[in-house]
Amino acid sequence: MKAIKRNSIIKLINPRNDSSNKGDFGHAFIVAGSKGKMGAAIIAAKACLRSGCGLLTLSVPNDEAFILQTTVPEAMLSNRDNAEDDFCLFSAVGIGPGLGISKQSSAIVNYLIKEVKKPIVLDADALNIVALNKNLFNSIPLNTILTPHPKEFDRLFGIHDTIEQRRRTAIHQSKEHSLVIVLKGHRTLVTNGEQSFLNTTGNAGLAKGGSGDALTGMITSFLAQGYPAMESALLGVYIHGLAADIALQEQSMESMLITDVIECIGKAFKLIKS
Repeated sequence: MKAIKRNSIIKLINPRNDSSNKGDFGHAFIVAGSKGKMGAAIIAAKACLRSGCGLLTLSVPNDEAFILQTTVPEAMLSNRDNAEDDFCLFSAVGIGPGLGISKQSSAIVNYLIKEVKKPIVLDADALNIVALNKNLFNSIPLNTILTPHPKEFDRLFGIHDTIEQRRRTAIHQSKEHSLVIVLKGHRTLVTNGEQSFLNTTGNAGLAKGGSGDALTGMITSFLAQGYPAMESALLGVYIHGLAADIALQEQSMESMLITDVIECIGKAFKLIKS
């Protein structure tokens, strides 16, 4: 396995033309949040926007929409309860943060996996729904990015005793099903079955709720900007960890919040390019 390092990441980041506009950087669509879990949607949205996509639409329950409109005014909203979204408008789709595993959420995930023809990131409850409906796994489109933490990974692929076992399974499953798997944890693994990388950024301050939601937003943003799936995952994982390392300069591992990390994404970009 190779290490994800700055000298390889800087080569992936596309330069921005001074005459560019928001239409040049994609339109991300994130399906997230439910009653009591709207923080996940807010975190994913802010991280997505901080990572450079031109536009973002969030699909959230109608009763919770006001929360997003006051906390993330840069994002547009879609009413998940009755909307019929035209997915031709979107460049990439992220599904799962705070979604819940209700019957309605399960129907949404089932529909999106089978019908959306855009690049997809599956995280959190989207993965849990797939784990509860194993037949749905075979419908996941090629090159979809899965971002499980160890427990979500074991729900999908069976119980593993060690991280080494999970890594071997991740590489095998990625290759067999033509997926990109981001196995989160200390030295996060990014693999497509043919190439595998271990991250070199990040710290234990990320061991808190919301960190995965931010990563989903970031990876979805890179997909929306037109980066291939593997590159989007590598960029998201490395910059997410680097932003956490920068945040640690003012916070401790105990006190760090994912909102601190999101505010350091810009500094992470600057450090990579310096």
